[in-house]
Amino acid sequence: MEILSERINSLPVSATLAMAAKARELKNQGIDIIGLSLGEPDFNTPEFIKEAAVQAVKDNWNSYSPVDGYADLKKVVCDKFKRDNKLTYEPSQIVVSTGAKQSIANVCMVLLNPGDEVLLPAPYWVSYSAIATLAEAKSIIIPSSIETNFKITPEQLKAAITPNTKLIMFNSPNNPSGSIYTEDEYKALARVLENYPEIFILSDEIYEHINYGTPHFSFARIASLYNRTITVNGVAKAFAMTGWRIGYIGAPEWIAKACNKMQGQITSGANCIAQRATIAAISAPVSKIQYMVDEFFARREIIIKLLNEIPGFRVNQPQGAFYVFPDISYYFGKKIGERRIKNASDFALFLLEEAHVATVTGEAFGNDNCIRISYAASEKNIRTAISRIANVLS
Repeated sequence: MEILSERINSLPVSATLAMAAKARELKNQGIDIIGLSLGEPDFNTPEFIKEAAVQAVKDNWNSYSPVDGYADLKKVVCDKFKRDNKLTYEPSQIVVSTGAKQSIANVCMVLLNPGDEVLLPAPYWVSYSAIATLAEAKSIIIPSSIETNFKITPEQLKAAITPNTKLIMFNSPNNPSGSIYTEDEYKALARVLENYPEIFILSDEIYEHINYGTPHFSFARIASLYNRTITVNGVAKAFAMTGWRIGYIGAPEWIAKACNKMQGQITSGANCIAQRATIAAISAPVSKIQYMVDEFFARREIIIKLLNEIPGFRVNQPQGAFYVFPDISYYFGKKIGERRIKNASDFALFLLEEAHVATVTGEAFGNDNCIRISYAASEKNIRTAISRIANVLS
């Protein structure tokens, strides 16, 4: 008799967290592992944000917060949407959650029924499909490749839609590819979705500020789809606040109310101190975090140059985030030393065990030909890691 629920047994382990755990295990054995698997800035949280948190502690912010977030934080989120995204939301349309992952889970749990289909333009963030599974929905993957810069076409989108389609999840700048959908590209996809009024759009914009020149465009700016779009954002990536766990949505009011209801039975309000610090973070001009973006840009140039020197690696130029997503299918079926590489998972494990570099298989992101490499690491570690990879493949 199976004691655990079908729900948990059907849920995959997060590939990014699994690789990080494997890397920690090897480190604990005394092996020098360079971790390029996690999507976490290697900067400290900026001082002005930490000071706001310290002040909140001194001011005795220690009680349960409102389920959907403090009123003044929600007002600041509205101001941020107006300033950065040219989007108009009222506080009643905002829900603050314990990280953008909870924001996404809330949306899926309140919109999806068993048998509904969720369209996932690949590559997609690993948790999208798992969250859809928890909501008893079916994930439909729309493939892309390095040849299309990891973006889908309107024709592909239209072909993937069925009478059961309920939700599509976009992520731009994208994790794992770093690709960014332009305004024209999003509008072309929107023209397809305008013909299907029963489909909702989740636009995950957590990496919006880690952008190397392509203007960020929020999907909800498309007026015809504003009332069907849920914009997801947070402070983890751009503000180096991954452990603070604050995300938020801007959504039609009826969806926001449903998410508030769901969250009230799961976690209630997000951490009170983190919320006060977030007010300082997103009230500040983007220029306050530009130094991190500039450093990521410099690292991107280094890692692309080094990877392009390795035979068999096909690399495009990411326009945002802090990942490269090289196609390494050249190695499939080949023998390296005593080891035959069958797929991307084999290749990632080979790099971990032989080069002592942690990456993540592209299979977790819906692309079987690639691996994700994070350059949220020091220049020294990036250079050493890529040198190790080149050496074990030579």
